[in-house]
Amino acid sequence: MWIVMLKEIKELLRDRKTLFFMVALPILVFPLIIGLVMFMAGKAVDKAESKVLDYAVVGAQFAPALVEELSASDLFNQVAIEEGADVTAFVKSEQADFVLVIPENFSDDALASGQIELTLYLNDAGLNMVHRRLDKIVDTFADASQQKAFVTLGLNESQQAALVDPIVITKVNVADKRENWGEKIGGMFPYLIFMLCLQGAMIPATDLGAGEKERGTLETLLISPIERHKLVLGKFFTIALAGATSALITVTSIAIWGLVLGQSMALEVVAEFMGAINPIDFVLMFLMLVPIVAIFSAVLLSLSIYARSFKEAQGYMTPLVFVVIVPVVLAMLPGVELKGGWAWVPLTNVALAIKELIKGTMDYFQLFAIFSSTAAIAGVLLYFCVFWFNKEKVLFR
Repeated sequence: MWIVMLKEIKELLRDRKTLFFMVALPILVFPLIIGLVMFMAGKAVDKAESKVLDYAVVGAQFAPALVEELSASDLFNQVAIEEGADVTAFVKSEQADFVLVIPENFSDDALASGQIELTLYLNDAGLNMVHRRLDKIVDTFADASQQKAFVTLGLNESQQAALVDPIVITKVNVADKRENWGEKIGGMFPYLIFMLCLQGAMIPATDLGAGEKERGTLETLLISPIERHKLVLGKFFTIALAGATSALITVTSIAIWGLVLGQSMALEVVAEFMGAINPIDFVLMFLMLVPIVAIFSAVLLSLSIYARSFKEAQGYMTPLVFVVIVPVVLAMLPGVELKGGWAWVPLTNVALAIKELIKGTMDYFQLFAIFSSTAAIAGVLLYFCVFWFNKEKVLFR
């Protein structure tokens, strides 16, 4: 078994494509892609914030001071709109980024006019800063009107605050920073890890089964004086090692890049969060991934053995991505916790456990259910893989 495993590992290491996907892609490409996405997102926000918006006003005569304030801003450019024109069509035709309709009761005396409703027509489907920019200008007039009403009513500061917010809830968050951040990102971390384990195992699995069929080397391997189950175990451990290695390299790369960027950009929160996680929790995360990788490896090897060609094997394996996504998404749903029956649900239980370990709220007694269920499934699938490999009609389809 170990001879077969070493032989398969040597062949994988000679394959530059496999090395690229297992090493270069996680260390360089993934962080580069993430950084590029963040850079482009930042550029898009900056562009939206600095863009000069074309606007039109209907009912400008009712609020000359407000219209003058809009005209004075360098971020707005007023365009004309015909009286009685269809405002919705005007905006949809992109003749203006937005149209502001001012009602007749616009006034700086809130007690006399009551609540004033400005109507804003805009295409809010894309990224824009219309609301934010308008709020800064309109809030100035609203605050002035509010203060004028307070003076008229003769209210002191305490009465004014009570009138604006009659009841205030003061929130005291008992969760620490680690738990807060863990709740926000803990659900995505298992998703990333599972996908990396699956993708890292796919390439060697495809090659060790369907690839051997195409190259005609499977028959030579079968006539060697090695028992069938040892051949399967050798290939199985090679695939599992590749998947675990790919995931480990990627996570380590992301952690290192995160710490480097965090220190260089003075983001102490990143370094503090990473430092708060106990090394034992990292070890437990890795140990829980062992049966998960075993499940993936057994399924992928079974499909690869069944497939007639490399291309057919890829067609069988691609839908597995969606199969893996479902249990991970379940772990991110509100109300789904590592309690009761969820601790026995495959994949979902590991995703929930990783989330709890990141948060620092793990109930370690649940580890028995998690390891028991995933190890049992991995064992059954590995047994099926050996059974599958022993069937001549499967090997020589």
